[in-house]
Amino acid sequence: MPTAPASHPYSLGFWLMCLSSFLFFLSFNLLLPELPDHLTQLGGGEYKGYIIALFTLTAALSRPFSGKLADTVGRIPVMVFGSLVCFVCGFFYPWALTVTGFLTLRLLHGFSTGFKPTGTAAFIADIVPVGRRGEAMGLLGVTGSLGMAFGPAFGSWIAQHFSLNTMFYCSSGAALLSLLVQGTLTETLPQAQRRRFSLGLLKLKWTEVLEPRVLAPAVVTLLCLFPYGAVLTVVPDQSRLLGLTGSTKGLFYVCYTVASLGIRLVAGKASDTHGRVPVLRLSAGILAAGLALLVWSPSVAWFLTAAVVIGIGTGLNSPTLYAWTIDLSHPEHRGRSVATMYIALEIGIGLGALLAGWIFANQPSRLPYVHGLSLLCVLLAVAYLFMVKSSGPIVAADEERAPVPSAEEVV
Repeated sequence: MPTAPASHPYSLGFWLMCLSSFLFFLSFNLLLPELPDHLTQLGGGEYKGYIIALFTLTAALSRPFSGKLADTVGRIPVMVFGSLVCFVCGFFYPWALTVTGFLTLRLLHGFSTGFKPTGTAAFIADIVPVGRRGEAMGLLGVTGSLGMAFGPAFGSWIAQHFSLNTMFYCSSGAALLSLLVQGTLTETLPQAQRRRFSLGLLKLKWTEVLEPRVLAPAVVTLLCLFPYGAVLTVVPDQSRLLGLTGSTKGLFYVCYTVASLGIRLVAGKASDTHGRVPVLRLSAGILAAGLALLVWSPSVAWFLTAAVVIGIGTGLNSPTLYAWTIDLSHPEHRGRSVATMYIALEIGIGLGALLAGWIFANQPSRLPYVHGLSLLCVLLAVAYLFMVKSSGPIVAADEERAPVPSAEEVV
């Protein structure tokens, strides 16, 4: 089916990609609330921080490859590979019965997010006008966030009412459905840029690893995503300490994601209207306020309020960072630019998870220190954003009438 830009900014290809994104994020978020306890039962409770850290390590290492392949082989093959990895890993979790086997599978599973989101963002940038990027990334984020919202709660429900293995197989099935949806789409990379895959394409020059034009959004991404890795690591334990168990174990994720969804629906066009940097300053400030609440959460009410505030900050932050990255990228290097932003994202999440696990060390009294470190990172992002020049509203209707500014013009 055709997916080229049309008079209407959102084609059927756009909505199918949103559906694929929902299924993909549903797939691996199904597992999150149950993995810490599962690893503990395997005898690896002290390695909880590795659940997210190993996943993000391979995701980050694979980004330069997925970015180059998205710009040469095509957006869809990159997405297909990512979904295929998710499908295979979900299927094999029930067979990973040792700590080493489980952690090895988490390492391999990270390739899924190293590839699928890179291809998705480049694909969406190809089919949406520049003046609607913030809104489009917000809508894409809504569908991904729906997967993130339903995933933890649905995964806990399946594990409780059926079995942990059933949850793993459902995760694999969701990835397979995402893969099938991608099979209905038409490649958007121009034919002149496409090359047949060969092992030679996996040889990278240093200039192909990172895209300097998107340094500013990469820095902000790393600092603002550090808390996400930390929160994912300790929130299951913090929830249990506050009495949220069983079907309520994933309540923090639900509140966080519903708030994120709500603000994306209401303010998806904010950065298109007011500019990327002003919206990022506001969103980082809100995120900092939410983390400050999380540092001191003596009750379930405070805990879930913090989830809502963090969700609002993330809902404004995430689509704006995507749109800003694409604004600064060269059309022929969109895959590399998106990959650079995702490398920063994975480093932020991975460091957050690793340091959170190390600081927490299964001692509840240390939870405020975990959230305090996350708060410090976001405050650094706020300070950096006030040193960045605002690009102003995004008003151009297409890229030909809106030349892409260089990083030097923004910072």
